Amino acid sequence: MVPTPVQEEITEVACLESDLQNGQMKEVEVGQQKVLLVRGEAGFSAVGGLCSHYGAPLVKGALLGDRVRCPWHGACFNIKTGDIEDYPGLDCLPAYKVGCLYASFKGTLGNSSINDLGKVFEQWLTKNLFFSSGPASLVCAETLRQNSYGGRIVIVTKEELLPFDKPKLSKVDGNILLRQSDFLQEHGIEVWTQREVISVDTGAKTVALGDGTVHGYNQLLIATGCRSVCRPALCLCPGAELENVKVLQSFRDAKEIHRLAVGKKVVVVGTSFIGMEVAAYLSDKAAIVSISFEFIYIFFSLKILKDQNVKFYMKDGVSEIRGENGKVKEVLLKCGSVLDADVVVLGIGVTPNSDFLKGSQIATDSKSHVVVDKFMRTNVPDIFSAGDVASFPLTLRQNLQVNIAHWQMAHAHGRIAALNMLNKPTEMNSVPFFWTMLKGKSVRYAGYGEGYTQIVFKGNVEEQKFLAFYIKEGVVVAAASMNFDPAVARLAEMMATGRTITKAQAESDDLSWLQMP
Repeated sequence: MVPTPVQEEITEVACLESDLQNGQMKEVEVGQQKVLLVRGEAGFSAVGGLCSHYGAPLVKGALLGDRVRCPWHGACFNIKTGDIEDYPGLDCLPAYKVGCLYASFKGTLGNSSINDLGKVFEQWLTKNLFFSSGPASLVCAETLRQNSYGGRIVIVTKEELLPFDKPKLSKVDGNILLRQSDFLQEHGIEVWTQREVISVDTGAKTVALGDGTVHGYNQLLIATGCRSVCRPALCLCPGAELENVKVLQSFRDAKEIHRLAVGKKVVVVGTSFIGMEVAAYLSDKAAIVSISFEFIYIFFSLKILKDQNVKFYMKDGVSEIRGENGKVKEVLLKCGSVLDADVVVLGIGVTPNSDFLKGSQIATDSKSHVVVDKFMRTNVPDIFSAGDVASFPLTLRQNLQVNIAHWQMAHAHGRIAALNMLNKPTEMNSVPFFWTMLKGKSVRYAGYGEGYTQIVFKGNVEEQKFLAFYIKEGVVVAAASMNFDPAVARLAEMMATGRTITKAQAESDDLSWLQMP
């Protein structure tokens, strides 16, 4: 049930049986805890009412069959067991016993927010090595423990921190660790920080680290992610080497950008989601925030930031960053305009962290992503890959090999990799789900829209309340929304069950098929 240090059984009447029809949900309160009560064909079930990721009320989410999907970020839970079945988030929901006559239920208050992590370990006769600082390695490690793996688990990261919540970097949020050190120690998950892998010997099954040490492995997970592009900028944009030209890659970067930008003039180059989030965060802290970009693909975010006095220079790339005494002074745009600047933040894309694989037998694609199959296996036995660094077959698009750098997807990859490490064949079939937060307004996105040929809008973009369907070859391949919850969560769940949503359905004025509340 809901975590608490006190073991106690509570029985309360939540509602009358007649209060809920089949397929309906209701949030009730028992023992001062939010509980989601659901009525399905098999009767009533009850689980924790708040998503274990960021605490969204699941009663506002999408219910389909035995699963409820979070309206905010797409995490998905089994309504009978509370198990997390899609991500983001790490913890399962507490599950309750439910009485039938009056929909009353009883449950035991305990502190088990994550289901059955194994706590009996072998004498480290086997060792799994993970390269990562994010959710892919952490979910993989926890899934191994949940399935009674007793060998040694080591996460190697060049970061200073334990695995952290990277989407929070653009908000400079101080509470970013995904798990605290005592949790990791309790479950036998070692984390070696500030240690970087430099090569892999697949024949000897060893890895070499930058500190000169060499370590053997039984199974290896490559989840090294991507890094912000800055080197190409040095070639294409003179002045990018100046002091106060920054990229957002680590928590140290986030704190430094915050320190330099408060009360100053900031220019953000590029319209990556990270760049837009940085601009939004700094809009009420910096004196002036300007964004320069050549291409715009998140046009519905323009009005939000314009309302916050962020200045846009559309279709204007940067030709030069000029400085004085080694520091940024101004930014020259290709159109000839000059922007005063104390700080420049580059948000022009990312590149995979796979350089250390050069010369190894591990296959990468033309963009240096690690190629895996639907089981997250590379072409080398006992080596898996997950997260932003991986290219994998997307079930949603007829197994098209893709790279999707989404936070949710990295979680899902980690789980699938772990199950297949345990010889429990499980294919990757999660629906991509993405979100961004700009000045308190969230944009949700689900599916895979690359190659779309048309966008069908419902609602009003100018009023910042809309649903957008991305169409390709007569079907909906992705959807985005703002202030239209839980439409995208609902669509994601429909896609997850293999349903095809046609262009005709998207264009129709009748959206009853979407079953919005």
